Amino acid sequence: MSTVAQRSNAKTLRILLLIIAGMVVLVALTPRLYRAFCEATGFDGTTQRADRAPGAVPGEFKILFDSNVHPGLPWQFEPEQLSVNVQPGARTKIFYMAKNESARAITAQAVYNVSPDIVGKYFKKIQCFCFTEQTLQPGQKVDMPVIFFVDPAIEKDPDAKLVHEITLSYTFYPVETVPTAR
Repeated sequence: MSTVAQRSNAKTLRILLLIIAGMVVLVALTPRLYRAFCEATGFDGTTQRADRAPGAVPGEFKILFDSNVHPGLPWQFEPEQLSVNVQPGARTKIFYMAKNESARAITAQAVYNVSPDIVGKYFKKIQCFCFTEQTLQPGQKVDMPVIFFVDPAIEKDPDAKLVHEITLSYTFYPVETVPTAR
């Protein structure tokens, strides 16, 4: 085989190895990239973060609260109220209650979303227990606040204009089993 052909084959091999390495890196980063995309855009019902609420404007939304616990987590977890009516832009504070029903300390993390999915980009959280891991001691019961608002811009979105009921849902997972992407 000629040296020109050998160089050409070596170059092709290097290119193929770089492509394979790039694909491996992309696969490894996909869950993180997907989560970042959802958080940035509100895609798939992912809520947004905010520093403060802009202030109430006319209108009303009924916010329903849902709670779930992974089967491997011996916690009781539920909203302290099933729903609340809010005005767009109004800062609202609600609580969920969690209780560790086991005889050992357990660390868990909540995964969250809202439905319908279209409102994810308009549902903004100022404070939430879901932003960090939660450790409960044996038998410990805690009230966990969520401070949020519905962005008034929702009223200008033709796809979300007919939405007047939003469900905020959380599922707690033991830290070892928290999903990285939906």
